[in-house]
Amino acid sequence: MAGKRFTAAAAAREPGKAYELADGVRLVRANAKAKFDETIELAVRLGIDVRHADQMVRGVVRLPNGSGRRVRVAVFAQGEQADAAKAAGADLVGAEELIRTVESGTIEFDRCIATPDMMPKVAALGKILGPRGLMPNPRSQTVNEDAAAAVKAAKGGALEFRADKGGIVHAVVGKASFSDQQLMENIFAVMHAIKRAKPSGSKGVYVKRIALCSTMGPSLMLSPTSFSRTPAVEAA
Repeated sequence: MAGKRFTAAAAAREPGKAYELADGVRLVRANAKAKFDETIELAVRLGIDVRHADQMVRGVVRLPNGSGRRVRVAVFAQGEQADAAKAAGADLVGAEELIRTVESGTIEFDRCIATPDMMPKVAALGKILGPRGLMPNPRSQTVNEDAAAAVKAAKGGALEFRADKGGIVHAVVGKASFSDQQLMENIFAVMHAIKRAKPSGSKGVYVKRIALCSTMGPSLMLSPTSFSRTPAVEAA
């Protein structure tokens, strides 16, 4: 059945067409017919060479309508900051004991936050957390003196993004149960954040290709012209 749904969804697209945002979102949602609430994901291919440090793209953006996913947050902190992180809803909080847990290979979280005083010890986890995109970093605000604020941001719709080895940014922008408007607002926010994160070393066309898909559905292309300046989104 899944194969038939995928084939039908693929047939509903026009080959080679780059859809305007509203039309693309509508079509992706219409074809997200699995028995569960499918995740909607954006993939943006950038004109960067990630082999050069000055062309790395990463950052944090607040999704106006959240991602629809439960985000499990781990916090490396101690003392009052640890207590504050727990009160803010962190799923895992600790210092040396949490470091040992991660070293053992147990990683049961989606976002990792650390207070600055913990970073000398957390740095040793770079080989474990780095490849998974979980290493705390000041640029992504996951190294933060206010652990509680960082936890609330992560739980409240803050999305960390970064380009992978192929120069592609993948971002979850919501669920099929979201309205078209909610998804469009989230996508606009991500695209503007990616544009703001353009590195000085990037030359030529920066945003090369934009694709949108659901968990079980085929992807379709979105037209870059859909993302012209929008005051309501800029202010978000």
